[in-house]
Amino acid sequence: MLGLEQLAELLEQNRAAAKARVKEFTIGDKHFPFNSRPAIMGVINLSADSWYRESVCLTAESAVRRGKVMRDQGAEIIDIGAESTLAQAARVDEAGQNSKLLPVIRALRESDVLVSVETYQPSVTRACLEAGANILNLTGSDRTDELFRMVAAHDAAVIICYVQGKNVREVGDFDFSADSIVLMQDYFARQIEIAARNGVEKILLDPGLGFYYRNLQDSSVRVRHQMTVFLNTFRLRTLGFPICHALPHGFEYFGEEVRCAEPFFAVLAALGKTDLFRTHEVPRIKAVLDTMRVF
Repeated sequence: MLGLEQLAELLEQNRAAAKARVKEFTIGDKHFPFNSRPAIMGVINLSADSWYRESVCLTAESAVRRGKVMRDQGAEIIDIGAESTLAQAARVDEAGQNSKLLPVIRALRESDVLVSVETYQPSVTRACLEAGANILNLTGSDRTDELFRMVAAHDAAVIICYVQGKNVREVGDFDFSADSIVLMQDYFARQIEIAARNGVEKILLDPGLGFYYRNLQDSSVRVRHQMTVFLNTFRLRTLGFPICHALPHGFEYFGEEVRCAEPFFAVLAALGKTDLFRTHEVPRIKAVLDTMRVF
């Protein structure tokens, strides 16, 4: 059972890291003061394979409508993707992704909604940035020089996702041979160097707590790992850039109350000093963060 003793020990062992500050920057026309106030990113899934049914939008019109609703509920960024990360989900080629993504991007940007696009495909990235996307949510580790150059050319931001593989659809077992935070720090340090070399200045780091790794199908192993990373997030902030977390579902434990899972994990992520919360449940996460600020 997680308790004050574990939290106190974690802090005592990493006091210097707990004081780390991260870079703040402007995306679009909005400044993000990450060191004083975290931000919320709402999710829209354009794939019918996505398991979180409330976030699935199968037409551009419904996606744009949902994006505006989440903006009004407190999301400062809307993240859209056209391919599910589920292992059994169908692959969507570049043309298929663009046909779904581009109309939504253009419509949301016309309404001054900041848009993040989740992809690892260069041609999709190029088309989305040209359509006005503000952020590349990069879920792969291949061809990053090319991708980072595109981001820099459009004065966009990038979310670098930790992936033990070519991309989130091509992974095996998660490596638990060492401290996961140390492995992530090493990976992110290399990717930050590549991004900076290619002119990218606006960087966020995502530890990538996805359920796509084969050995994280065991719910107790996966959730323990996720909780540990959430609470250790402040150690990653020593790299100097804000941390983005995609809040997980934990349906094995929450069952019919699965929509309460993300708010629960948001508490742990906030304690770990997360800077950007990626969520399907925008009003619930906003309520959690607003309440924690009262203390």
